Amino acid sequence: MSLGDSQSNGDPTRPDDGGYGGTGQTRTRYHDQGSGGVYGGARRTRSSRGTVTAVGVVVLLIAAIAFANRGGDDSAKSDTASTAGSGSGSTSGSAGQPDAAATAASGEQPVTKKAANIPSGFAHNRQGVQSAAANYAVSLGSTGMFRKDSRNTIVDALFTTEAAAKLKAPLDKAYSANLLTRLGLDANGNAPEGSTFVSRVTPVGTKTVAYGGATATVEVWYVGLSGIAGDKSTNPVTSSWNTWTYDMRWSGGDWKIVSYSEKDGPTPVPGDDRAAASDEISKAIDEYGGFTYAR
Repeated sequence: MSLGDSQSNGDPTRPDDGGYGGTGQTRTRYHDQGSGGVYGGARRTRSSRGTVTAVGVVVLLIAAIAFANRGGDDSAKSDTASTAGSGSGSTSGSAGQPDAAATAASGEQPVTKKAANIPSGFAHNRQGVQSAAANYAVSLGSTGMFRKDSRNTIVDALFTTEAAAKLKAPLDKAYSANLLTRLGLDANGNAPEGSTFVSRVTPVGTKTVAYGGATATVEVWYVGLSGIAGDKSTNPVTSSWNTWTYDMRWSGGDWKIVSYSEKDGPTPVPGDDRAAASDEISKAIDEYGGFTYAR
């Protein structure tokens, strides 16, 4: 979710050109709430965060593009034949043995401290930059991004000083009062009374695309949840699959984001699962906490 998710292929509420098994449609069983259907009768045709993606990501990239390669290491190279835990697939190690598979964990504890309640102090290596990218994705996909004070805190913690300074004004413009209203939120980014605003990112995997010691490019594949859980919600919580690409730099003793972009998928075929009622989603959001992600 760059600032949010834009659902496309695999979205159970949108028509697909090819479908699965030649049907041209996917199957999704919604919770039966009488004539009201999903929540207050709404059946979303697009994630509530699609507008944010269309506006927010563009301004983010424009603001940060000047920093994308500044201070970069010309020795940065593809990680397709690098050491174990790079996330680029199985390759031959220096001793003639195959490296760990892309899905294998490093076994190393990622961090032991936090800054602004965000994991920090990642290792200055490939494992560290992947762990940083995964944890940063969680923060950038959180509800905190929809409130100016917490958004500024997140941006200051995750981006380089130069990039953060350039991003704040465009972000304030992207997260306008008009946008929040369209998403069903008030001017402070809060959901209506009795409803729960959901914005979560769960990383599925990470991959180092390039690593040059002082700089790195990392991809984070994730599933996102977004919407408002409530009986009268017209934006019920839906899921989407996306991949974030981060250009990162070692700065001030930690990995920082210089710029990032987003693309849809890879999206699995949706299962024939019953969609939960709004109160089930609200309860789950309140009761289930997040993780510190390690590579």
